[in-house]
Amino acid sequence: MYRHVIITLLASIQCCGGILLFASYYGDHMVLQRSPERAVLWGYGTDGEQVIVYLSGPTNHTTSPVTVTEGVWRVTLDPIEAGGPYTIIAAVHANKITLTDVLFGDIWLCGGQSNMQFKTSQVLNALEEMALAAKYPQVRIFMAAMEMGETELIDLTKFDLPWSVPTAGDVAEFSAVCWLFGRYMFDKLKYPIGLVESCWGGTPVEAWSSSRALRQCGLEGIEVDPKNRNSVLWNAMIHPLLNMTIKGALWYQGEANTFYHQSKYSCSFPAMIDDWRMSFHQGSGGQTAPDFPFGFVQISTNIKGSTYDDFPNIRWHQTADTGFAPNPRMPKTFMAVAMDLPDETSPFGTIHPRDKQDVAYRLTLGARAVAYNEKGVNFRGPFPARILITPGYLNITYDQPVSVTPSKDIFEICCSGISAPCGPQSYWVPAPIIKWGPTTVQVSVYMCPPTAEVAGLRYAWQDWPCDFKSCPIYSGILPAPPFTINKYPDHRRHH
Repeated sequence: MYRHVIITLLASIQCCGGILLFASYYGDHMVLQRSPERAVLWGYGTDGEQVIVYLSGPTNHTTSPVTVTEGVWRVTLDPIEAGGPYTIIAAVHANKITLTDVLFGDIWLCGGQSNMQFKTSQVLNALEEMALAAKYPQVRIFMAAMEMGETELIDLTKFDLPWSVPTAGDVAEFSAVCWLFGRYMFDKLKYPIGLVESCWGGTPVEAWSSSRALRQCGLEGIEVDPKNRNSVLWNAMIHPLLNMTIKGALWYQGEANTFYHQSKYSCSFPAMIDDWRMSFHQGSGGQTAPDFPFGFVQISTNIKGSTYDDFPNIRWHQTADTGFAPNPRMPKTFMAVAMDLPDETSPFGTIHPRDKQDVAYRLTLGARAVAYNEKGVNFRGPFPARILITPGYLNITYDQPVSVTPSKDIFEICCSGISAPCGPQSYWVPAPIIKWGPTTVQVSVYMCPPTAEVAGLRYAWQDWPCDFKSCPIYSGILPAPPFTINKYPDHRRHH
């Protein structure tokens, strides 16, 4: 239907030279994906017309003519090295449309709910961050508008910010995590970065997923709240971008799924990633990698002292129930742990911590290692490599060196009188840290009754497990992520 509306509109306004337009998200000051990938340009025109695209700048390039079909034209440029500026002209006879000050670099798509939407003007040290904007003219920003669609749209119906050279005012309204990531990556890469924000606060993963992805997880129900309706944001805010060649994606979402299809998240989130990858690869004509890097933030905190498992469960499900990323179910992903970055006095609510600098920096470590293959970058916090049960204690050996602060309750053990998997209703008791070494932590099991055995171990399994940067176990600056390990795995579970 949307395509029909566009074609009808074009037919009604075309005149002597025919109509020629770029799609909505192309504009002056934009960034297109650099080589080795090839950027895609597309737009609208009069059926049967031949469109030629001219690229002039540090290098020059002219495409072969392409024919407008069903009101749409599309060209794939030759690979262009990072840099610029370029001028791009699309022409039909004497009718020309022009894009100026176009750069080639890496495009990162930033999606999710309110913590990704959280503005740079809201972060700690916001004035300092905004003052730095003018020093990064090669980090360009674009913001899609919040729109819903009943069907998959081919173009954005609106945008809140066209492609822009950053100013303090524009950056103030832009996603803090996205902007800071782009700024930090430019400092490392020294070539243009394009950032595309497409976010909506309070939304679950189902709204951002195609019906194809949801079917894999048995998620086809509809909720009353429009933002919870399946695929409505995929349709209007992601599907229109599929023709764009991108380097990778960043994602900060999960809080809404603590109370909405929580148990399905270990399926729905990896399924969404897989589907986005396939869809962007196909939509770009094979230019976006079929396994493009996908970074995400493991959700932070909400209610201090809460005994509910909702936040720990989603953190675990964000990793496909492995505790780390990348993992066999989620290859070429990377995760920024944020549970040690709470903000008890945030004026935006404790669910919205203001320290987005550390979040973004931790994402850059994963991007450097996973997306850019930089060697020697530690981007994952320490994770258990081996656990030995001996009388009176558990000995946990980590996969990297650790620094340890004593804690009486960050570790918990499940005490079981039967040979069965531990669950939320099991008898969990604290397991105090009693000893540690360069890569080991020893915890006591004395709180288990003599008639019971230790059947499970978990770490940081609380909504608010520690104060700011004060969790007990780190490797360098990176906190150990939460985990839960069962002596008796439940083989009935599948994801």
